[in-house]
Amino acid sequence: MVLDEVDAFAFLDVRPLFPGHVLVVPRVHHPTLLDLPEPALGPFFAEVRRVARAVTAAMGAEGTFVAANNVVSQSVPHLHLHVVPRTKGDGLRGFFWPRTRYATDAAMADVAAGIRAALVS
Repeated sequence: MVLDEVDAFAFLDVRPLFPGHVLVVPRVHHPTLLDLPEPALGPFFAEVRRVARAVTAAMGAEGTFVAANNVVSQSVPHLHLHVVPRTKGDGLRGFFWPRTRYATDAAMADVAAGIRAALVS
């Protein structure tokens, strides 16, 4: 255990991308980020930020990669954020999958418009 607080706890990933790869978990069960109640967002992400700072300092990293899967590729049905130490040239490339481009600027604008229309407060 690397963090044990009221709103969250954190521990080392047993299969890390790099040494210092930490999982930060809300203490109360929520399957995904979309299920985390609004009042819990600030306190939980404050702990994620604390862990990211600590990982950066402790591992001599230049920064961190912070990520969460929601349903797809989520190995455990409990919200957890990965905090991975990063340094330039560490070999971790992109988002681990092939990246593409939009066919046209108009196609990109259409996708952005659809997302804007689906935003809910």
